[in-house]
Amino acid sequence: MRIDRLDVYHVAMPLKYPWRTAYGEDAAVHSVLVKATSGEHVAWSESTPLFAPTYLTESAGGAFYHVSEIFGPHVVGREYETAAALNERLSVFKGNPFARAAIEICWWTLQARITGTPLHRLLGGRTREVSAGADFGIQDSIDMLLGNIQTAVDAGFPRVKLKVARGWDLEVLRAVRGAFPDTTFHIDCNSGYTLDDVQLFKEIDRVGLAFIEQPLGYADVLDHAELARQIETPICLDESIVGVRVAEQALRIGACRYVNIKPGRV
Repeated sequence: MRIDRLDVYHVAMPLKYPWRTAYGEDAAVHSVLVKATSGEHVAWSESTPLFAPTYLTESAGGAFYHVSEIFGPHVVGREYETAAALNERLSVFKGNPFARAAIEICWWTLQARITGTPLHRLLGGRTREVSAGADFGIQDSIDMLLGNIQTAVDAGFPRVKLKVARGWDLEVLRAVRGAFPDTTFHIDCNSGYTLDDVQLFKEIDRVGLAFIEQPLGYADVLDHAELARQIETPICLDESIVGVRVAEQALRIGACRYVNIKPGRV
C-alpha cells in the first residue's frame, strides 16, 4: 500500500461537565484526526492526547505538529506492505506515541478498506461484542457521583471506573461501596500518590475493588512493585506502560497484575 497523502486536523469537543482527575480539569476532549489517501481509497484515524502534557509528555498541539510537519512528510509517497514496515520508517524518531498512533491507525483503516476486511479482523479480533464499563471523573459531590453511578448500573454497565485524587478517595469509596455493595468497581489514581500513602491503600483494600490503576508516578515501576507487595488489591499500570518491553519488565518484577492498553500510548 502506498500512502499518497495525509491531511491532519486538531479538533476540540467541549464537555457538558468538566473531566476532573488527579492531573487537574479538562473542559474539552482534544483529538488529532488524520485523513489518509491511497489511490482511490480514503481512511480516517483519531488520536486523543490531552490539551496539556499532564497524562504523558505529549500534548494535542504537539501531536498535531509532529504528524503534519515531521512524521507525515516522512512517510508519504512510500509503499508499506505491513504496519511493521511503517513503524520501521518512523523508528528514526523518538517518543511521541500519540502522533505515531494517528499514522499507524490510518494504515490499518486503509488496509481494511483496500482488502474489504473488517478492521477488527485485521487486528485479530475474535468476537463481535466487547464489554464496556462506565467511567466517572471527580464530581461536585458524593451524592452527584452516586446518582451517576446509579444511572450507569440501571443502563446495564457491568463495571464502573472511578477517578480518585487526594481529598477524593477513601471517604468517597466507602460511600460508593455502601450504596452499591455488589457492583464491580476499580479506581484510577492517575499517578496521584506515593509510597508514603501505603496505609491509605491498605484502607482502600477493605473497599473490595477489582484493581487500582496507576497509583504512583508514571516512571515509578519499581515503587509499584513495592506497593503491590504491601497491599491486597491488584495493581493495573497505565501511564507507565509505553511499550511491550516495559510491560514485560513490570510483570516480571510484580509491579502489576493488569495492564491498560491504549493505542495512542503503546
